[in-house]
Amino acid sequence: MSPTSSATPAKPRKAPAKRAPQSDLPADERAALDADIDRLEAGAKVWVALTLDQRARLLGRVRDAAGVVAQEWADAATMSKGLPPGHPLSGEEWLGGPYAVIGLLDALRETLEALAKGGSPLDGVTLDEAPGGRLRAHTFPLNDTEKFLLSGFTGEVWFEPGVSAIEANRAAGLAQLTPTVSGGVGLVLGAGNVSSIPVADVLYELFAHNRVALLKVNPTQDALVPVFERALAPLIEPGFVRIVRGGAATGAYLTSHPRFTHVHITGSAVTFDAIVWGTGEDAAAARAAARPKLQVPITAELGGVSPIIVVPGRWSAADLKYQAEHVATMRLVNAGHNCIAGQVVIVSSDWPQRAEFLRELHAAYAAAPERPVWYPRSEERLEAAASAYPDAVWSADRTRAIVGVGESEDADAVETVEYFAPILGVALVGGTGQEFLDAAVVHANDRLTGTLGANVIIDPATEEALGEGFERAIADLRYGDIAINTWTAFNFLTARLTWGGFPGATLDDVSSGIGVVHNALLLDRVERSVARGPFRPFPRSVGDQLRRLSLSKSTILPTPPWFVSSRTGAEVSAGLTRYLVDGKLPGLVKTLTKAMQA
Repeated sequence: MSPTSSATPAKPRKAPAKRAPQSDLPADERAALDADIDRLEAGAKVWVALTLDQRARLLGRVRDAAGVVAQEWADAATMSKGLPPGHPLSGEEWLGGPYAVIGLLDALRETLEALAKGGSPLDGVTLDEAPGGRLRAHTFPLNDTEKFLLSGFTGEVWFEPGVSAIEANRAAGLAQLTPTVSGGVGLVLGAGNVSSIPVADVLYELFAHNRVALLKVNPTQDALVPVFERALAPLIEPGFVRIVRGGAATGAYLTSHPRFTHVHITGSAVTFDAIVWGTGEDAAAARAAARPKLQVPITAELGGVSPIIVVPGRWSAADLKYQAEHVATMRLVNAGHNCIAGQVVIVSSDWPQRAEFLRELHAAYAAAPERPVWYPRSEERLEAAASAYPDAVWSADRTRAIVGVGESEDADAVETVEYFAPILGVALVGGTGQEFLDAAVVHANDRLTGTLGANVIIDPATEEALGEGFERAIADLRYGDIAINTWTAFNFLTARLTWGGFPGATLDDVSSGIGVVHNALLLDRVERSVARGPFRPFPRSVGDQLRRLSLSKSTILPTPPWFVSSRTGAEVSAGLTRYLVDGKLPGLVKTLTKAMQA
């Protein structure tokens, strides 16, 4: 009689322990990482015991901590990019760091407070119909501060076709609808270019998925680790978050570790494929057998080649100059090291003002302040562009270029390679009005790599003339974030909008990534977010209002502080962040005065 067939039931066997993977890392480094995972597994049990009210209060503590280190945060991020603290371009680091995170913390806290009271995050949010039978939620602005500070800007979240208002309300809240169900321990591989991204990704793991997280920072952001540790101390102390440094070997050890339930990465498709499939012959074999090396789910934001569609109209000289500076900004912020950056300008070959606009664009591109091109391997990318485009127009000591897209049916390099450096392409498409817009949408969808962000510039009179045709064209753009008369950076910075590639990516064809982040209302089945801004700044925007085109198209804002041409961008961005932190009106008045001097 076998031991297991006796009258006395056999004792159940213990599940085999999840062993750490083989690695070239020194034993002490592996042990330290394993200890961090131990702490997180213990913290996961505490996390699911917290009520929604407790989590909301915890977010308040993180907000306070982030406010305390805001100046240090902006300074450290500025210096990491080769600029001194207080540099005129340091406003980018205020907006892309503490400003973005504090806005996200506030919005998440309001979501939790609504859920704790038995309500929905969508309570009070206007819902209506978008083209193609889609449901649309108007999620910005939602309070008087947003209406005042960013007048003329609006934001919408579009759900996937077929989602009803009842379904959207029922699902809003994601994992916070079942707060006692643990998502386990997640791994976040932090971005190396914008300092808010790692923190925001960790927050999304916690609140969208009930998943505590280990954050491995990119080596380019090692100097920010002390800031992150202080800002996230209320989450680190109870074991909800751990932060580690390390290079490729550390990343390889962690992504193959069996005790993580999920991986999230902000980076490149090359890195994503290496994590999921491996490299070389092993990767090819894994793909052929449909057996990924990674054994847990993964989400990702991976960038792409973003279009800037310039719809022809009758523009004044001031319009041409302003929008040329707008386009230059989309490419040159952070020295072009942004997945959010516009890379290909699509202009009508039949626009009577095309040559004048391109002259203004070349002038604005060359005149923007010079800065280090600092991201690793950027010099290789610039050299590759110089080789591919011998007729490129270079400026800023050959650290930035504008290149013309050829007329071949095959896509150009600038349309397929995310340069992640200051290389801007100009593509010509025929037609005017609806004919041009439809052709430009096809060009963007079919020739440009990726689906992350698309930008559209159109004057109010032309938009009004196109009417429903314009909205239909926006719906036809296959991008997860669309910005109309603003830059998709606005989508990125706005907590109640979503950020991520267009749905439909797979492990085999990841495009611009899988899933979304930010999404402070914790909405499910989102297709895209659409932001709209004013075509003209104050005071010229008053003319649009007087012509009764649309109140929503006008603004009391001058040149936005994120423009590379703004003379007071650093002071205004710092002031807006401080106002979020302390709410002091005298400081805001001083900031708005500076904004008028932009």
